[in-house]
Amino acid sequence: MDNLQKLLDIMSSLRSGSGCPWDKEQTAESLKPFLVEETYEVLEALDEGSPEKIKEELGDLLFQIVFHCQLAKEKGEFDINDVINRISDKMIARHPHVFGGGKFETSSEVLKQWDERKKEEGKIRGSILEGIPKELPSLLRAHKLQARAAKVGFDWSRVEDVMEKLEEELREFRDALKSKEQKEIEDELGDIFFVLVNISRFVGVNPEDALRKTISKFISRFRYIEMKAADAGRHLSDMTLQEMDALWDEAKKK
Repeated sequence: MDNLQKLLDIMSSLRSGSGCPWDKEQTAESLKPFLVEETYEVLEALDEGSPEKIKEELGDLLFQIVFHCQLAKEKGEFDINDVINRISDKMIARHPHVFGGGKFETSSEVLKQWDERKKEEGKIRGSILEGIPKELPSLLRAHKLQARAAKVGFDWSRVEDVMEKLEEELREFRDALKSKEQKEIEDELGDIFFVLVNISRFVGVNPEDALRKTISKFISRFRYIEMKAADAGRHLSDMTLQEMDALWDEAKKK
């Protein structure tokens, strides 16, 4: 706790009268983008698998948590000890098989009682779909919504059935393209994304993680094309698609 207290003291100093002008100006609202940014930087570090980078990015995320706790403390709302106590109590209550007399043999049993505890806490109210933040990235939110619905049997039984649904949505999308109705095109494309999320759930892949990693691959391979073009003294705009495709294939082999 000494290290945590050190960080709390640093935060307090930054917000003090003789502290940092920028830190003193911040509010819970103004810090929202930084909280999101730091969270995604943690995910990127985890994808890269570098312990040093993970350690650094987790520290940045922790600092955001400490910052919000300091702001709340200044208003007399709560402090970091309240946050720690709340999560500690919650974890004990949600793990009766570890800290109480409960006994669960499988992960599915654990998850079932986890949802029951959330209902008791008021986290899941009139609908089983409640409690999933609207601010989540759309792919991740779709994944969580589908998983919730699946728990009560609203789901396909085989991945092949979902693939057939994908083919159906692709046909409807092609029809929408022919109609050239922008809203219809948007609706049908959204349906395709939603079915793809369902497929990812069936095969045990997090769609947000999969897309993020594909984006990283795209950036790496496109930078290879840029580097090779620069080495040849050429601009990408002067290259043909065939030339760039050839470099792309080279990058895939790296």
